[in-house]
Amino acid sequence: MPSAPCATASFRADTPPRGALLAQLALALGGFSLGTGEFASMGLLPNVACDVHVTVPIAGHMISAYALGVVVGAPLLATIFARTGRRAMLVGLMVFFASANVLCAVASSYGVIVAARFLAGLPHGAYFGIASLVAASLVPVDKRAQAVARMMLGLSSANIVGVPFATWVGQAAGWRAAFVVVAAIGIATALLCRLALTSTPAPDDASPLTELGALRRGQVWLTLGIAAIGFGGVFAVYSYITPMLTERPA
Repeated sequence: MPSAPCATASFRADTPPRGALLAQLALALGGFSLGTGEFASMGLLPNVACDVHVTVPIAGHMISAYALGVVVGAPLLATIFARTGRRAMLVGLMVFFASANVLCAVASSYGVIVAARFLAGLPHGAYFGIASLVAASLVPVDKRAQAVARMMLGLSSANIVGVPFATWVGQAAGWRAAFVVVAAIGIATALLCRLALTSTPAPDDASPLTELGALRRGQVWLTLGIAAIGFGGVFAVYSYITPMLTERPA
């Protein structure tokens, strides 16, 4: 039975010094921050539009800008930083996300808001991809799906707790305050990841070509297309949920 000791040794080598549960909490907090930042802007869309003197449909471009950042950022960052350690990558992504939300909070014009939202979207997809790999590496093979689910619980919790709270803050103290809250959660995530995760180098076979290799498969493009159409339809309605529920047609 030589394989069991090897598997145990490998598992222990990946176990963070403060425990796998705290590491999973750090990863989940990142999902909570990203989910709150993404969806809270939808609830505050009329507030932003009024403050920068544009119509609600025009202000909706800030949501489109974030989505475009997600689409561009995931493959771009995964390719550029393929050789970067995973902990360093996660910390850097959350610091960048927090900085972009601060920029949005202090933006003085509609154009800067749209640009800031695009920048905030860049780390979104890359974070979830890397965090899933890290979460799976923290536990034995038979518990990897559970670990990834715990990490993704942060995103689910954002829709239940984070988004309503950030929307309330934005409506009570101004929409800019909501983005400050999101930035603070992002910084907290970066600090917790720095403390709870082990510094590990990138895999030996990691390279830009390896990261993009999956795009050679037609099945991948088909899956991406299905997801794009489905989520596109959902967000086309969800983006304007606030005016639809609070305003009466003339």
